[in-house]
Amino acid sequence: MTTRLDTIREVRIEKLTKLKKLGINPYPSKISLKGKLVKIREARESLEKQVLVAGRLMGLRGHGKVTFADLKDESGQIQVLFKGDALKNKYELLELLDIGDFIAASGNVTKTQAGELTVDVEHFELLAKSISPLPVNWEGFKDIETRFRKRYVDMVINQEVFERFKRRSKFWQAHREFFETKGFIEINIPVLEHIPGGGDANPFITHMDAIDEDFYLRISQELPLKRLIGGGYEKVYEIGPRFRNEGLSDEHIPEHIAMEFYWAYVDFNDGMKLVKDLFDHVIKSVYGDKKTFNIRGFEVDFSKEWKVIDFGEIFEKNYGVSPYGISLDQVKALLKKNNIKTDFKVNIPRGVDNLWKKIRVTISGPAFVVNHPKYLSPLQKPSLKDPRIVERFQPVIAGSELGNGWSEVNDPLDQYERFAEQQKLRDAGDKEAQWLDEDYIEMLEYGMPPTFGYGHSERVFWFLEDVTAREGVPFPPMKAKK
Repeated sequence: MTTRLDTIREVRIEKLTKLKKLGINPYPSKISLKGKLVKIREARESLEKQVLVAGRLMGLRGHGKVTFADLKDESGQIQVLFKGDALKNKYELLELLDIGDFIAASGNVTKTQAGELTVDVEHFELLAKSISPLPVNWEGFKDIETRFRKRYVDMVINQEVFERFKRRSKFWQAHREFFETKGFIEINIPVLEHIPGGGDANPFITHMDAIDEDFYLRISQELPLKRLIGGGYEKVYEIGPRFRNEGLSDEHIPEHIAMEFYWAYVDFNDGMKLVKDLFDHVIKSVYGDKKTFNIRGFEVDFSKEWKVIDFGEIFEKNYGVSPYGISLDQVKALLKKNNIKTDFKVNIPRGVDNLWKKIRVTISGPAFVVNHPKYLSPLQKPSLKDPRIVERFQPVIAGSELGNGWSEVNDPLDQYERFAEQQKLRDAGDKEAQWLDEDYIEMLEYGMPPTFGYGHSERVFWFLEDVTAREGVPFPPMKAKK
């Protein structure tokens, strides 16, 4: 069965054949027109000047011996004007052009009678012939699966999507600018690990043929970065991918970009101030003077002072029992009473975490949650004031935890006991419990100074944009389809 798309492709392929017969290369290696190529944004500021521009044709409107077209590049869009008397025989080649083709054009920037800035084309050339047509309009390209599978088309016809990923790039660039001013250095660390550590997540597994051993794709950057602190670095960070083999949702995708930094000789109180400053810098760099964001139904104002919320106090206020001395029977009863699905191995840490999530979704933020129970924090330093809690905070924004900050455990014996307890949970069926990492314990035995650590992922960006996880990345994971 021949579809309308098939017919359009056949017509365009016929045009392609005609171009080749005319001796025109439809896919040259570079622009051959003389002149300095400028961005369309710059061309729009060049009234009465000669310019050379290149981009994709987004519209063609012929009127006898005059044709108007819209040319779009990364920086913007401008009208171009082809006139038969100026282009002579080459004007006929316009019949072989289509919306979606890439061209280069040179000429003076003028204004039409309607007052629109226009490149009065003196010379032009085809740079790439488009075979498949772009959707006629945005209304006809709303199916989410189609948009995600053909994201390159989505970016062309939906300017907001295109601009979003420019902001995503600026989001991480702003992080690097901030850390550079604070004396941090970025050191790349492995993605493949023998033991996936530093987080509660199910890892991906792969195999390295060269040494015939299985490896895991990292779920966190934490342990290698802390090994660097043990190696003598004092301020380190990395921005890069991590992989968590968990379900797809509006807030999670298995592969995403994350940042973690580690800072020697300070604790979580120093880190809390730095993280607030980091948020301020990133928001200013990406969004200018904008301070208030509508996120997941919340209005979040980053110009206000961040609240500090005590985990124990808010948990006891909601459930009538302290999380620090809670029993497994109490956990099970509260899960049942609050209709929380127990599609996980029920133990105190996992149960309390799910009870906490029911509270968390009511917090608009920005806020820091502190005083987490020790059993929820296997890698964090216990408080000197109360050994049942740890020196940790989490930024909560629009009902979600968007990061993790903590004073690190640098006592190797204490850390070993915590890892061992986590390994027991894992052996009992909790696939998200921490693995026992003996090499990391050995590093601590050589000595690591007091250290603060913090990390967050691009979920922060998705929340600031108020988009889902898959809308927030250029090429979201999809089931394979030919």
